Parts: sequence; C-alpha cells; structure tokens
Amino acid sequence: MKKLLYLLLFVSYSSYSQDYSKAIELNPNDSLAYYNRGNSNYKLQDYIGAIADYSKAIELNPNYSDAYNNRGLSKAKLQDYIGAIADYSKAIELNPNDSDTYYNRGISKFKLQDYRGAIADYSKAIELNPNDSDAAYYNRGNSKFKLQDHIGAIADYSKAIELNPNDSDTYTNRGWCKYILNKKNSACLDWSKAGELGNGDAYDLIKNYCN
Repeated sequence: MKKLLYLLLFVSYSSYSQDYSKAIELNPNDSLAYYNRGNSNYKLQDYIGAIADYSKAIELNPNYSDAYNNRGLSKAKLQDYIGAIADYSKAIELNPNDSDTYYNRGISKFKLQDYRGAIADYSKAIELNPNDSDAAYYNRGNSKFKLQDHIGAIADYSKAIELNPNDSDTYTNRGWCKYILNKKNSACLDWSKAGELGNGDAYDLIKNYCN
C-alpha cells in the first residue's frame, strides 16, 4: 500500500512539474511557476533540479524569501550545509519573522557541529512560534546534550513531550540525560514509555541499563 501511495504521489508531482513547465514556456518570466516547479522537483527528490528552479525564481524576484529557504532545504538534502545556511540567512534577512527558516538553519548548523549557533536558531524559532515548536525544543535539547548540558536538555525534551507526547525519540533521549545524571529509575521509565510508543531500541536500553 505504501509503495502504491508513493507511486501515486510521484505521478502527481511529475504531472505538476509538467504543468509548471508549460506555464514557464508560456511566460518565462513567471517566478512563481519556477518556484512551484522547484517544489515539485523537491518532492520528486530531484534536488539539483529544484535548486536550478529556485535559483531562476530568485533571479526573477531577488526578494523571494521562500525560494531562498527552499533552495536551502534542497542544498541541505545534498549535504551542502554551508550553502544551505547562506540561503537561510538571506531568507531571514528578507523575512525575519519566519520561524521555520530559523529552525532549518539550526538543523544545518547542528550538522556542522555548531551547537551553540543551532541553539540560538532553535531559540528564535521557539520565540516566534511557541505553540508549534516541539521539533525545535527536541533539537535544541539534542544540541544541549552535545554540549553536555544535560539539565538544559531535559528541560527542552520535557517541553517537547508536553507539546507532542507521542514522539518516542524524545523519551529515549531524555532517558539518556537522566541516566547520565544518575537518575536511573526515571531514565528507565522514559525508556519504557519510548518502548510503549514503538521504539524497539528502548527495550535494549532497559535490558542493558535497568536490571
């Protein structure tokens, strides 16, 4: 069923891409058509094609913040994190109130092991969108974990769980922080919850550290 759904989505995005190509043929100065075709190419995992389309959209409209953000996403998929950060930063310059762009830049900074820079971006994303930031809290927790700020990481994981109580990875990571802080029983409870939510690795942790 999943393969069929993927095939149907692939056909749909391929069809969309063809439609946008026709629109571009009729109006080669339509930045929105390039942007939309870029989005379709991104969904089709043609990240190089997506980058080319977003670049053309930016050429036609240099203030197209969404095109910069999405070109950054495409570069990140190709592990060009430095290039992605440059695009996110330009998007933020054009639209400083888009929480998603700060979050995306934080992801790339994390990949480059700039954990303090990632924390700053996740914090800004949370400030701009506090009620839909479970992923930002989770990833800020991961960055704090890397800096061995286990107490701070626990606080972020706990907030992420408050916003999204069904993410097993958050319980797993919070459990690790608690275990490091010699809170074994509480850690094991978190791993047990992660297991309830479908994380099979959590039971290996329980077997190795909770008996």
